Amino acid sequence: MVSIENQLSRAPKPSSLPNSNEKKPMKIIAFGDIHMTTAETGEIPGIKEADLVILNGDLTNYGGAKEVRNVLDDIMKINPNVLAQFGNLDGSDVNEYLEKLGINLHGQARLVQGKVCLIGVGGSNFTPFHTPSEFPEKEISNLAHRAFQQGLDYIALAQPLHNRKIPQILVSHVPPYNTQIDKLHNGKHVGSTAIRSIIEQYQPDLCISGHIHEAKGKDMIRKTPVYNHGMLRQGGWISIDIQQSQLEITIQ
Repeated sequence: MVSIENQLSRAPKPSSLPNSNEKKPMKIIAFGDIHMTTAETGEIPGIKEADLVILNGDLTNYGGAKEVRNVLDDIMKINPNVLAQFGNLDGSDVNEYLEKLGINLHGQARLVQGKVCLIGVGGSNFTPFHTPSEFPEKEISNLAHRAFQQGLDYIALAQPLHNRKIPQILVSHVPPYNTQIDKLHNGKHVGSTAIRSIIEQYQPDLCISGHIHEAKGKDMIRKTPVYNHGMLRQGGWISIDIQQSQLEITIQ
């Protein structure tokens, strides 16, 4: 069996993947709400050839480092070019383990191939279920602001080198409040007010979220398309093609 560490050693780092062909499209596959069930991963069209795979939280069910290691092992056998973050159903040691592996998105910006800047916000706002990784809206806001400022610094340095716009993608496990993608079956909105305010302020080119399985779909906040990929076990994933700073988004 090939270990995760060996797979990572063979894989190019997402922040330094070769970008010799600026005109070549970049493909990203994003999904989350895996809940330890990875069987559907190999059925996603184009995942083996994707430049990057984003895992957007709830990788486990109340699991820790041991459980997330199993999830990562299954997915990285298919494609080792992974960035990930924890969700509210993942323990804090999942966040620590992802950081140790150097693939964590939570609370930081990642410039990938000089073609896109990712901003990660894991966990969720408070829920009635007292899950392991829930945070006050203020804490989510402060963390997201810091990550966006880091991303803007990266973009300011990189854009002159590439002579084109570098789009920003917010990857948030919890969806923004008061949208089509944060509604429960009863119609109640349960998304994050902080994430909505962040989108309104920074207006990223795209927001990817999950968390509310039944709210899979898309909406708009000002100029920003916001998507909820839904649950992997139910066939939920998003494909993003990037060419010359333009994003083409497909939700399954």
